[in-house]
Amino acid sequence: MSDELEIFKKKLLYRASYRGTKEMDILLSSFVKKYINTFKKKELEELEFFLKLEDEVIRNYYNFDINEDNIEKNPISKIFKKFKI
Repeated sequence: MSDELEIFKKKLLYRASYRGTKEMDILLSSFVKKYINTFKKKELEELEFFLKLEDEVIRNYYNFDINEDNIEKNPISKIFKKFKI
């Protein structure tokens, strides 16, 4: 189980690091690096769902408090909203 969890974490970090825009790459990879080892399995699954959201949705939520695609319902989004580089 531990090996599977570590592979899952690496996939999440990769997904956060290669978004398509450099700004989102930096923001999301920094966030994931900071919190990934503190998250339990359930939170990692929620992080996976969060990372599947479009960059524009995440950016609008982070910068302008625009709640698209019910992003605010994801518990990870609340942690992300408070995150500062």
